[in-house]
Amino acid sequence: MALHVALVEPQIPPNTGNIARLCAATGTPLHLVEPLGFSLDAPEVKRAGLDYWDAVDLWMHRDWHAFRDVVSRDRCLYFSAHAERSFWTAPYHDRAVLVFGNESDGLPDRIREKHADRLYRIPMLDTVRSLNLATAVGIVLYEALRQQGWGDGPPPHR
Repeated sequence: MALHVALVEPQIPPNTGNIARLCAATGTPLHLVEPLGFSLDAPEVKRAGLDYWDAVDLWMHRDWHAFRDVVSRDRCLYFSAHAERSFWTAPYHDRAVLVFGNESDGLPDRIREKHADRLYRIPMLDTVRSLNLATAVGIVLYEALRQQGWGDGPPPHR
């Protein structure tokens, strides 16, 4: 089974489009947890995703509970600027779902508190609050693929 990426209530259309293109390039399923801050038909989403949307294994979830009905807790790894542990140490198993919050607030407090033992951060200077969501997803996804042995060939899960 493949790595997956999940975005919880994303707000900025181009970020989601860029992440969709990243998922198409790596064969990674993408979960979008509603409410979204935009329509998937928005021109900015389409433009950022280019013509790769058909190559994205897209899963839509009406809310957090619907997502959790489909994805088991033990598969999820959560990423937040508020975490203690570095993403370098996350256990990127081949069924992992990499979960990210939205651009303004990150993961909701209730999720961070409930899953603190599976919460990781990307190290950065204290003078910066957070990274761009699409950048953060790219960093974490490629590190997970690297740890799973993806080098010069296709992702190991395909």
